[in-house]
Amino acid sequence: MAGMSDLRVGILGYGIGGRVFHAPLVAATPGLTPAVITTSGNAVQARTDHPGAEVVPDADALFERAGDLDLVVVSTPNRTHVPLALRAIEAGLPVVVDKPFAPTALEAEQVVAAAKAAGVGLTVFQNRRLDSDFLTVRKVLDSGKLGEVFRFESRYDRWVPKPKDNWREFGDPAEAGGLLYDLGAHIVDQALQLFGPVTQVYAETDRRRAGVQVDDDVFVALKHANGVRSHLWASALAGTLNPRFRVLGDQATFTKYGLDVQEPQIKSGMRPGDGGWGVEPASDAGKIGIGTDVKTVPTETGRYEQFYAEVRDALRGEGDFPVDPESSVEALRVIEAAHRSGVEGTVIKL
Repeated sequence: MAGMSDLRVGILGYGIGGRVFHAPLVAATPGLTPAVITTSGNAVQARTDHPGAEVVPDADALFERAGDLDLVVVSTPNRTHVPLALRAIEAGLPVVVDKPFAPTALEAEQVVAAAKAAGVGLTVFQNRRLDSDFLTVRKVLDSGKLGEVFRFESRYDRWVPKPKDNWREFGDPAEAGGLLYDLGAHIVDQALQLFGPVTQVYAETDRRRAGVQVDDDVFVALKHANGVRSHLWASALAGTLNPRFRVLGDQATFTKYGLDVQEPQIKSGMRPGDGGWGVEPASDAGKIGIGTDVKTVPTETGRYEQFYAEVRDALRGEGDFPVDPESSVEALRVIEAAHRSGVEGTVIKL
């Protein structure tokens, strides 16, 4: 139940992003309440899920209510992220933009500049910085047990043998479709978070499924300024599991299978605070060591709820927004370079 002093959140879009991630996480955050939700096709679902929210058909209807809102979340198709974020900023409303932030780094920079000029809060939903497996990698790196790390391997694989009829699979570049923008926005961001700026990018981007219009099998190699190399894979045609992460150091190697459970948990009706929330199966725990001399590393608990708790605190003037949008601009620069490399078959220097 919303409290009298709850900050009122407008959510643009009720597809998988709004329905599975933003609205449930906003609703689960003390001090925030979903107040207005836009959807063209999922109105009944939205009203059922969030009976306290006003459900409206489009962005125009939401922005008519701008004076009643404290935050806008942009969770619409990628091509609309920039115009809707700019509209929120013009209305003086702080804004959360789902990833990928924009189709190009240049457009993303324009949004950042507009938010700064207007003095309006802006952040990007890089939720997979709060995945259980990624938090575990961070802990392993901080422990120093790997020694000098020289290679980071990250795979985000799926088995989707038939292309889906939605914008993520559309070929128009304005849609920012394909795996490089979809899953790449996560795995590139994670690599940059762990190992910092990138000096060169090489990529192989392929279309492997019949009739597909966008890249669906991707490999990206990054060279970081500190000398670490990141090797990143994403595929829609991976039928068996490879390690989600492998981190190589001169003292030991860390290997981790399995994938964060928070997305399927939300889909099943679980929410932050429920027993077992964010807890991976013990069988997916990673291993660190050399040869047969390995130790199990307990997996950290995933915590997507931290994102909107930090947004709430920032809105109250009690902290920073969780993701600096400049970091998402930097990730887009790398993704654009990877896209170019995949087309040209060359190494791109940044």
